[in-house]
Amino acid sequence: MDIQENIINKVAQSGLVTLDPASFYPQGERVLYDIKDNLYMELMLREKDFREFVKAHDWAQYAGKNVAITCTADAIVPAWAYMLIANKLAPHANEVVFGDLDVLETVLFVKAITSIDLEQYRDQRIVLKGCGDIPVPVSAYVELTQKLTPIAKSLMFGEPCSTVPIYKRKD
Repeated sequence: MDIQENIINKVAQSGLVTLDPASFYPQGERVLYDIKDNLYMELMLREKDFREFVKAHDWAQYAGKNVAITCTADAIVPAWAYMLIANKLAPHANEVVFGDLDVLETVLFVKAITSIDLEQYRDQRIVLKGCGDIPVPVSAYVELTQKLTPIAKSLMFGEPCSTVPIYKRKD
């Protein structure tokens, strides 16, 4: 007896557009610059010593890198200290932010997402891919949701074979 089964890929026929936020992963090494190393006894900033350090330090070593500036010590650091470091990093680094590496990742993803042409997703049924090899911050999913909701027909999270509905336009 010959039984011939036709396997139908319903996911492929569904018209879903899969968007992988990891595809927007900004390249470049991530570096945390901790200003605590420039504090006297990790307690306070001495302006003269700090300015001498800033002047003498090799800032070119941050060329092409993405840098987050922070202070992990429990100390009061004046805003101008962060500004001096940012000023010296700006000609060399790809990106400079105030905060930790999570803040840096958020800023990098938001900038990448802001640069995409969203018109290609107009009136589409979109699935934001939920897992992969590259960790995507939740902030990237929030940013994509904010950008896609006004233009998409529907928005889902997960994989095309197993999605969580987020938004569906009522026509």
